[in-house]
Amino acid sequence: MRKIKAGLVGCGNISDIYFKNAEKFDVFDIVACSDLDLDRARKKAEMYGISKPCTTDELLRGPDIDLVINLTIPAVHSEIAHAALTAGKHVYGEKPLAVTRDEAQSILALAKKNNLLVGNSPDTFLGGGIQTARKLIDDGEIGRPVAATAFMMNHGHENWHPDPGFYYQKGGGPMFDMGPYYITALVSLMGPVKRVTGSTNITFSERTISSEPKKGEKIQVNTPTQINGVLDFECGAVASIITSFDTWHHNMPFIEIYGTNGSISVPDPNTFGGPVRIRKQDDKEWREVPLTHGFIENSRGIGIADMAHAILTNKAPRASGELASHVLDIMHGFHDASDRNEHYHLITSCEQPAALPEGISEQLFDELMHF
Repeated sequence: MRKIKAGLVGCGNISDIYFKNAEKFDVFDIVACSDLDLDRARKKAEMYGISKPCTTDELLRGPDIDLVINLTIPAVHSEIAHAALTAGKHVYGEKPLAVTRDEAQSILALAKKNNLLVGNSPDTFLGGGIQTARKLIDDGEIGRPVAATAFMMNHGHENWHPDPGFYYQKGGGPMFDMGPYYITALVSLMGPVKRVTGSTNITFSERTISSEPKKGEKIQVNTPTQINGVLDFECGAVASIITSFDTWHHNMPFIEIYGTNGSISVPDPNTFGGPVRIRKQDDKEWREVPLTHGFIENSRGIGIADMAHAILTNKAPRASGELASHVLDIMHGFHDASDRNEHYHLITSCEQPAALPEGISEQLFDELMHF
């Protein structure tokens, strides 16, 4: 089986897990890396045995690069994606796909024009936890899904993050920061969304940093920090979601799916493992379900491996650009609905990502995926 050769752009902190996990997969190799700080690229190349640290322009011109892994900051996701696609490379990016809907649609249009694939994180929904929940739903264990809830609630980042200001500016906030994990999980479990509505609020117009090195500095908050949304799925189910940087404490679940014959408790969508719990209509209590799929540790990069197989077999990647664009559209939709005092009808859709084969693991990944 031919290996896909990848070049990684953006050697910041998040790159470490991608470099480490690439070694677990036989279907792709990271053979080059670049960063605005070339010394940082050289250090990461030395740490992880990457043969070619270089500038981004050099990486994009490399004739041996099939796929660009885009780990730059969100503000330049679109720029790098366009450059990679123009250079004839497939591209897989960190969340979000782009900052605006128009940028996302432009990326997908260019990829289609050039007959290339776009993939995007998060790929946590490919972990053993959410894939087990998906199998329970597909097997009819709770009947037909009719509703869901999702909660991501904390008090923000100024008490621990060294430089938290950007979380409170346009393009930040709890929805754009953490919403991709929750909404991607919901779409992977129940399919695409047709309309949303929402209410948003800026509870605290100013935040004081209590973490070092900027302790005592003030942050002017310019994006909603409390978002309560409702999603109407094409399958007929209705979900409620809250993302908040205004909550000190809560006792709500990460995600629950409610069906005609029972309910499923879905694990943290920012992780890959369990627990997964189920309670059918006549059960007296919840019970934990053994995980049916592997990849329960931090497996960031499984989306890239799946995309590499998609390139080789001429199929659609599960963590696709279309999925990421749909999630971005949904997140903007909550804010637009609140601003306009009306429902927002999605301008995007996507295929529900195919479930991974039951029993998949690191040892059986290529055997079960290459078909």
